Amino acid sequence: MIIAMDGPAGTGKSTIASLIAKKLNITYLNSGSFYRALTLALNEARIDISDSEKVVEFCKKQKLEYVDSHLVLNGVDVESRLHEDAVSKKVAQVSSIVEIRHLVNDRMREITNSLSIICEGRDMTTVVFPNADYKFFLDASIDVQAQRRFDQGVSNMSLEEIKEAIRKRDEIDRNKAEGALKQAEDAIYIDTSALTIEQVCDLILGKIHN
Repeated sequence: MIIAMDGPAGTGKSTIASLIAKKLNITYLNSGSFYRALTLALNEARIDISDSEKVVEFCKKQKLEYVDSHLVLNGVDVESRLHEDAVSKKVAQVSSIVEIRHLVNDRMREITNSLSIICEGRDMTTVVFPNADYKFFLDASIDVQAQRRFDQGVSNMSLEEIKEAIRKRDEIDRNKAEGALKQAEDAIYIDTSALTIEQVCDLILGKIHN
């Protein structure tokens, strides 16, 4: 079984997908972790991300694994570093490179070949798993998105800076040449702005069990 979930940042996708994975005893896959891990590696190698050819060449050499819902890069668990500000500032640009999207999508499909999963990201329902058994699109107001990311305490940016970063990220994601952020025609839309995590989980589980 594949449950695919899309939506912009700060809509609760990661938390909700993780909880549902535990409730259904299936694997949780966060697509954003793959792009963030590659961005982290690019930062540490001091590679100019505006040089797409060099970025692609470098990323092809990186080993991405997913162990117990943690991203492992070249044998090192980097899950705790994926939301560093330096990564957040560049990940949208890195993930907009078509060849990088192909690389990550292929790796995710390999990982999920023999698993029941719930996966979340920007293009899970439209590109990566268009034939998923269940599809959901989570959304929220920009103010709610920013407040949720601020409350996570993973950034040193102010609330307004986070809001602007999310606004820019979503704009880039919606205008990508491939894998753009959009709602699949057959995805169920859920506005999480005024809902608790448990309420959203109940809505999704209700759709799955029906």
